[in-house]
Amino acid sequence: MAALTIRNVDEALKRSLRLRAAQHGVSMEEEARRILREALLRVSPTQPLGQRLRQRFADVADADFELPVRQKPRTPPVWDDAP
Repeated sequence: MAALTIRNVDEALKRSLRLRAAQHGVSMEEEARRILREALLRVSPTQPLGQRLRQRFADVADADFELPVRQKPRTPPVWDDAP
């Protein structure tokens, strides 16, 4: 198993971790492992990006959502020194 050291944790966060660990009857180290495991398993993308975006914005962009009118892109600058 790998070891992980986390530096510069403020005292309030450490105290909260200690209290949460005590509530669950485990060590601070075990509680930190549980928190990391839960957070990282929740994030795993099982759907393609398009489907995840559609779900995320379903409340805002429904079937009536209209895309803005596209404008013609501007002409890029010429960087040559020739006149």
